[in-house]
Amino acid sequence: MFEIARSPTAAVLKDFQRLLVLTIRGRQHQRQPLARKTKIKDLDESYVFCFRQKARPLLDSIRAGFGQEGLGDLAGQVVLDSPEHEDQGEETFELREKFQKFAGKIYLPVFVTEQKGRWREVSYDTDIVSRIDWGKTDFSVVHNLQLAQADSADAEIVVTLSENKAELIKEAGRKYQTNSGTVDVVFATRQLLEVIPNPWIAHDIVKSAIATLTRKYGQAMVTNNFVFIVQELVKCATAERDRLAELVFTGLVSAKKLRFLLLKEDAGYRLPSKIAIRKGARKLTREDNSPLQLSLFEQVAEESVNTDEQSVAWYFEKQEQLLWWYRNLSRQDYRIQGWRKHGVYPDFIVSRTSVADRADFDKVFIVESKGIHLKNEDTDYKKNLFKLCNKLAEAKSWTELGLEFPERKIVFELVFGDEWQRKLNSILAR
Repeated sequence: MFEIARSPTAAVLKDFQRLLVLTIRGRQHQRQPLARKTKIKDLDESYVFCFRQKARPLLDSIRAGFGQEGLGDLAGQVVLDSPEHEDQGEETFELREKFQKFAGKIYLPVFVTEQKGRWREVSYDTDIVSRIDWGKTDFSVVHNLQLAQADSADAEIVVTLSENKAELIKEAGRKYQTNSGTVDVVFATRQLLEVIPNPWIAHDIVKSAIATLTRKYGQAMVTNNFVFIVQELVKCATAERDRLAELVFTGLVSAKKLRFLLLKEDAGYRLPSKIAIRKGARKLTREDNSPLQLSLFEQVAEESVNTDEQSVAWYFEKQEQLLWWYRNLSRQDYRIQGWRKHGVYPDFIVSRTSVADRADFDKVFIVESKGIHLKNEDTDYKKNLFKLCNKLAEAKSWTELGLEFPERKIVFELVFGDEWQRKLNSILAR
């Protein structure tokens, strides 16, 4: 028995003819809020088993599907696990010769706090979550839940391979079992601990919600809706944590206990002077298939960009006012740690050519591109974070911070698939 979840690869499974094992490495566990890595390599990866004559079209289909589902940042982590595609190591590339003078000298601002006379990058758990006043949380949404009359049931769906090659899989059986258990406050508390680190506070929140709903609906209905209640508790706790964390974060910024700085040492970030690309990986080219000219490095792995990001990269290659652009890799390169748990990894870092010196730059743009279908709460968070970054970046210049470059400006921008070219035209013309 095995399960096949809804995925962007489902539409292409029906015509696969040769078995390939695809390993989707990395961060799938983050899409499942309650999942945790086991630290066992084989268990910390997701696998797709499928048939097809050629591997390249299959990979392209999967990567395109990830982009359509809002998981474009995982597209570069889809790799073949097949004897004919063994790991051949990595190739190292240094900065283009014309950009060598910038090696080790391109710094980007990060949020930092001072500790024992030294700067360190802000820690979400230590500096933000630890300061949240959980007494200010509002769980009225959960207390006012509308519960369903129907008995809750657990469903078990058995899926097997089909004898029909066009169908590939078929449902072999479905079994329902009415949930006649009890309300488990300890279980609910454990789920909240993913959001609220204090078990006593989490336990009190669960007890209060269960007590209120029991008075309104009775024990039987609360029992039947227990899973739903727990889900709503976690959802509400996450929203309240993010709301209060933003207050903590902005409060620390206002009190100047949290700074947004360019630093040469300690917590500072600087662009790499060399990059590594998997041997055999296809290299990104211009739209007309000619070599890249404005990328900071001569080679950019095609697998590191999704379809939307590739269009943006092609756009950058045509802009005469740009000096260079760099593909910022998720989980590897420049990160902005805001008031939410996961840091923001912008898609591109771009420099505009200086009017005074065509071999230098006067402004750096930090660009995050999003498909039109990704205008959601997470995107709103990034917009607000970038707005704060822009406000703080205006207050300091590189010269003031003692760096060896003349004064430059740093601008953070979030652009969408339905407006990115128009907006980038406007941004670069400033």
